[in-house]
Amino acid sequence: MSFVSVLLVALGGALGSVCRYLAGVGAGRLLGPDFPFGTMIVNIFGSFFMGLFIELLAVRFDGSESLRLFVAVGILGGFTTLSSFSLDSVVLFERGAIAAAAVYVGASIMLSLAALIAGLHLVRAFA
Repeated sequence: MSFVSVLLVALGGALGSVCRYLAGVGAGRLLGPDFPFGTMIVNIFGSFFMGLFIELLAVRFDGSESLRLFVAVGILGGFTTLSSFSLDSVVLFERGAIAAAAVYVGASIMLSLAALIAGLHLVRAFA
């Protein structure tokens, strides 16, 4: 890990986070605030672009580590971590680690929801 690697991720992450915010605001204005359309749209598009980019990186851009850090980890990771989650899940599946992929998906979702609920209850208990 170098300073340049961290800087690439930071710059990409800032761009991705701003795009996520703007997409959420735009979706809220267009589709209304009653359903988290912005988050859903960002997760779907982010996952699509992660698949597109990772394959292009392998096939067309000769696997450039700097480009991967800036775009996949930075921009797309800042845009939506679900794109990274989706990539990790599919990589496990494509490697034939189907049970590991299923455990990863199930545990990630269930434990993340449980952790969020625990955080909510912890604050509510002491507020």
